[in-house]
Amino acid sequence: MSGQPIRVIVVDDEPMVCAHLTTILGATPDIEAVDQAHDGAAAVEAVVRHKPDLVLMDLRMPGVDGIAAIERITMLRQPPCDRGADHLRRGSACAEGSAGGRGGSLLKSTPPEDLTELVRVAAN
Repeated sequence: MSGQPIRVIVVDDEPMVCAHLTTILGATPDIEAVDQAHDGAAAVEAVVRHKPDLVLMDLRMPGVDGIAAIERITMLRQPPCDRGADHLRRGSACAEGSAGGRGGSLLKSTPPEDLTELVRVAAN
């Protein structure tokens, strides 16, 4: 990402999970967690507000789940990703990035060093 930090929004219905992921990402100089959201509807609002490079999304949440939120985000005028959620399987979390619409799923048990590397891959 050409000298600019990768801007990430972290979405999970568990505030402690959001805080933990934000801490991990914030400890990496080339990644900036710009906001947190605790449901899919708030995630869409955060994307509109911050225009991140990537959204790290929990897929299973009450109310608007991650799959529905990703579908809504991809319909925005300038989404951080340019593919729909049709390529996703029901998993624990998803990373959606802007460059080339790369996306993927990861487990919440992913080691921190792998998480930051996956964020870099999804954003580039």
